[in-house]
Amino acid sequence: MNANPLRALAWALLAMTLAACSGSLLPKPDATPALYTLGAPVAAPQRPAPAGAPTLLIAPPRPAPGHDSRLIAYQRQPQRLDYFAHSEWVDTPAALLAPLVARAAQDTGAFGAVLLAPTTAAADARLELEQLRVLQDFSTSPSQVHLSVQAVLVDVLTRRVRASQSFEAHAPSPSEDAAGGAAAAQQAARELARALAAFCAAQALPAPKGR
Repeated sequence: MNANPLRALAWALLAMTLAACSGSLLPKPDATPALYTLGAPVAAPQRPAPAGAPTLLIAPPRPAPGHDSRLIAYQRQPQRLDYFAHSEWVDTPAALLAPLVARAAQDTGAFGAVLLAPTTAAADARLELEQLRVLQDFSTSPSQVHLSVQAVLVDVLTRRVRASQSFEAHAPSPSEDAAGGAAAAQQAARELARALAAFCAAQALPAPKGR
């Protein structure tokens, strides 16, 4: 009996076995992360701005260390910051918060226009947001989402600080995961945006003549 066909069959079976084994040993592609947002600006009844109302410019918010990426942060132990493995924000929390603040400020009716930086348009006041933190805290049950930021309102013409204040907003999470944290963050972000808008409106002054 000719052994060549048997030898060829054996080699073919060995090759198929090796291919199957090597395929199973290859690293699997990472799962696509779930993406979350702080929500779109909510339309509200807008008060008409008075004649000569100033223009407000909102500078890009500056995040606190550890909060400058799209990773969703949480905390189970004091002083330790962790991140969800398969969930992310669609953009950095700083970039997501700015439009919410702009819409809330426009809805107060205290400003003729509210602009987002960068822009070449002239403004009378500039809102600077620093040390922004968005954190889901699992030390309580249910977990709580905490947002905090330091706000500084600057007169663009004189470069003097009109007012400065720290803001915080909190909301309970409906579930103990990233999805629940994102839902709570949306609620807290809207609350924070309204508080920041009221802060700016309280300091609004008529625009200088000739501006």
